[in-house]
Amino acid sequence: MIVKAVIIFFLLVILYSLGSGLFFLVKDRSQSDRVVRALTWRVGLSMGLFILLLIAIFLGWITPPGI
Repeated sequence: MIVKAVIIFFLLVILYSLGSGLFFLVKDRSQSDRVVRALTWRVGLSMGLFILLLIAIFLGWITPPGI
């Protein structure tokens, strides 16, 4: 149950990072790097979630559907 809560938390933070990147892209007219930082966080969190899912599957904490 804890693993599923962590997965949902990761997904929510990834969506927040994606939304903030979109906001900075549309509204920020300066030459700042906030868009790049927001999208870099999103990519890093997505890779972390993927690794967490692989570990959880190999340890048997979660099972993929159909297997």
